[in-house]
Amino acid sequence: MAYAAKDLSVLAYANGFTLWHYTTPDAAAQVNEIGYFNGAFDLLRIGDMILVNAGPASQIEGAVVIVSGSDHKSLTVSVTSLTPLAASQPVITAANDAEVLYIPATGTR
Repeated sequence: MAYAAKDLSVLAYANGFTLWHYTTPDAAAQVNEIGYFNGAFDLLRIGDMILVNAGPASQIEGAVVIVSGSDHKSLTVSVTSLTPLAASQPVITAANDAEVLYIPATGTR
């Protein structure tokens, strides 16, 4: 599939920054490709962040991407993933999963 404008929405906007949400049945790796968001060229600015729910409903992948490039000549948008895309990431398959989801700490307190 490809970018669908109806699936991109604004969550917050302040000081020239926009936080977006995007949902798609496409894989997160596909969403990370240069040009995936070309259809939103006139909306997205460098530094904007997009919370992405990607993949089919049975295997949702989450990603946070930042708009890292915008080529005005070719109307190309590039994004950089702020979350690692690894096959070893846990996948929640149902709202009533009895197992504990472990998310390793990434920083210190």
